Amino acid sequence: MPVQPLPSDLLYTVCDLSDHGFETTEDLEEVPGLVGQERALDAIRFGTRIKRQGYNLFVLGPPGAGKHTAVMSYLKSEAQNQDAPSDWVYVNNFNIAHKPLALELPSGRAQKLKEALRSALDDLKLSIPAILESEEYKTRRQAVEGEYANRQQKAFETLNKRAEDAGIALVRTPSGLILAPAENGEVIKPEEFNAKPKEERARIERVIAELQKELGNIIEHIPSWEKEKHERISELNRAIAVSAVGRAMRAIKSEFAHMKKVAAWLEEVEEDLIAHINLFAGNDGREDGREPLFGAGEEDDRAPMRRYEINIIVDGTHSENGGGAPVVFADHPTLGNVLGRVEHVSQMGALLTDFTLIKPGALHRANGGYLIIDAIKLLREPFVWDALKRALRSRQIVMESAGEYLSLVSTVSLEPEPIPLDLKIVLMGDRQLYYMLCAYDSDFAELFKVPADFDDVIDREPENDLLFARFAATIAAREKLLPFDKSAIARLIERASRLAEDTEKISLLIAPIADLMREADFLASEAGAKQVTAAHVDAAVEAQISRTDRLRERSHEAIARDILMVDTEGEAVGQVNGLSVLQLGQSSFGRPGRITARVRTGGQSARIIDIEREVDLGGPLHSKGMLILSGYLAGTFLPREPLSLSASLVFEQSYGGVDGDSASSAELYALLSALADLPVKQSLAVTGSVNQMGEVQAIGGVNEKIEGFFDICARRGLTGDQGVLIPASNVKHLMLRQDVVDAAERGMFAIYPVAHIEEGVELLMDLPAGTRERNGEFPPNSVFARVEAALTRFAAAARPPMPPRGGAKEGGFRLT
Repeated sequence: MPVQPLPSDLLYTVCDLSDHGFETTEDLEEVPGLVGQERALDAIRFGTRIKRQGYNLFVLGPPGAGKHTAVMSYLKSEAQNQDAPSDWVYVNNFNIAHKPLALELPSGRAQKLKEALRSALDDLKLSIPAILESEEYKTRRQAVEGEYANRQQKAFETLNKRAEDAGIALVRTPSGLILAPAENGEVIKPEEFNAKPKEERARIERVIAELQKELGNIIEHIPSWEKEKHERISELNRAIAVSAVGRAMRAIKSEFAHMKKVAAWLEEVEEDLIAHINLFAGNDGREDGREPLFGAGEEDDRAPMRRYEINIIVDGTHSENGGGAPVVFADHPTLGNVLGRVEHVSQMGALLTDFTLIKPGALHRANGGYLIIDAIKLLREPFVWDALKRALRSRQIVMESAGEYLSLVSTVSLEPEPIPLDLKIVLMGDRQLYYMLCAYDSDFAELFKVPADFDDVIDREPENDLLFARFAATIAAREKLLPFDKSAIARLIERASRLAEDTEKISLLIAPIADLMREADFLASEAGAKQVTAAHVDAAVEAQISRTDRLRERSHEAIARDILMVDTEGEAVGQVNGLSVLQLGQSSFGRPGRITARVRTGGQSARIIDIEREVDLGGPLHSKGMLILSGYLAGTFLPREPLSLSASLVFEQSYGGVDGDSASSAELYALLSALADLPVKQSLAVTGSVNQMGEVQAIGGVNEKIEGFFDICARRGLTGDQGVLIPASNVKHLMLRQDVVDAAERGMFAIYPVAHIEEGVELLMDLPAGTRERNGEFPPNSVFARVEAALTRFAAAARPPMPPRGGAKEGGFRLT
């Protein structure tokens, strides 16, 4: 039986919601989660609850499936039932300033520690200056200073007395103390000294030498006396500091005594405060010989006190989730934004830093909870992927910089103490990226053991229709849209089937459906409607197409003006209308194209030449389809002889790359037409791939391809003979535009379902294809008989001539 055109009811499957008891989305209960994603949600539940290393998640699925919204919503609800994370702070390391210490505190205690320490320091700023200005302190300090001043004065007075008795004067000059001869208390002039007898001069010189030695001893002891003085003053200051600092620190030490590491650091703070008592007297604390804080800015008014600051890295009470465990989305996952960073300040041409300039990263903020990262963004940033894997394996956050990673920076910088890491990483990406990571990164499967695969479609069944309607009601309620009536919901379901390219499925790509609802709501509001109807949804779809339709119109206009040569009437040998789909941005449309074939005897170079492949415009799938044609011809014709065929196939006026095998059936029809020397109807277009057995296989984009040829025919005028041959297995994918359905219903345009290449041959060439009979021949006047006859002629022409009967002489020998 010849293939019959499809009835119009198979070209568009209408959604019937009459059995569901609702009129608008206001009558429907909202859906708490996503529709049809039970497998993915079960995986997310498992991955977030199992407390084992390596069970991080990779959420995979197509863009627009609602992955981010679903994961964020679930994790936030899960996090609300979990404990808030610990607080983490960085503090000064009084022993090694460039290695700040990390302290862990219970949630909410870091701010209390910071406030308590600041309060203690404020008390010391008031109490210690008051003590240092008190009369008691001044008296005790003056007594110590007076004692050493008297000791020094007494030594000089003794020396001066001895000098006077010996007639020597102790003279103070700008260069120091000197001893000189004197008479009556006056230093004598050199000429007077030289006029004295030799024995007198020798005596005076001897006495001066002895006194000079004694003066040297006194001067030599002065530094030790000063040191003793400073030590006694330091002891006095320490005694005062121990009492004052002890009082100030007693309460804070008592409050945090049960935190061993915090208590130990507070002891170091107390010792350092005692040692740097001069900080509270307006002194920078350096006169005691200790080093200043690493990289502290001298121009900062708080610089002397920065060593006692507390840098809060994580405050568990202010988590990203507003309570419970944190849920953090790292939108810009650079190395510093993920691991944290040490900032620097410029002062007088130098870059300085200290522990107060350590900034947390996403790992710090998500520690104890969940961190969500877009996988492709993560992989695009240098060094972050390897650093993240190191953090997950070591279970600690080690701050790294790109400069240190590349060994470009050799200057001394901070080395903050690592912080223990305990969180779940949730990566998001498409399926191809997930499979590539599994294949090419051996660490990936070890660290991300849980894939959560979001599905693309669900079955189009009555219960799922109602579930989809409830989901649409959820979007309408959350977006504050007008109510959608039953007809509008039906149209949304039909549109979702079109997006799924399957009448038996509904697309789960939430983003395009939500966009369509927003735009339909806008059009309904503009029209003053109280509800969104099917007409508003249709108008929104047309508006979406119109906004991206310029290239489609230009392409079809070029065909209509015969710039691109596509015939929609008449017949031609070796020429078939093929169909392709162009995807440009958000626009997807079908475009007809002419496919032609030329044949001749092959001889020793028998082959089918794919011109697209020869000029590197054909992709691997297209080349595969061409090789399948050779297999089909070899298996169908001349089973006992090799083919001696040379043929060329080309997409005419194709100036870009061609890939996919959806045109292989059209190419085969063109080749068979050229071999049989039979014309092909140009009023028909063809799509579908073919296998070596001649079966026509399903292809993608069938709706766009049909509509593309229909638009050209409608532009030139429908004749009633035009149509498209599609694979029979694609019938369940048809969700055509209403104007195409109407034309088919009027008999002005036809869609033919073809299961085997013979069916297409008969439609295109108006002759039976032919089946090989018992005698091994095809029926006379069949298409395949003409094809095999042509191949037989080619084989005979390519066969080498037989040698003369009786043999021939060659080189003196007879060949027999």
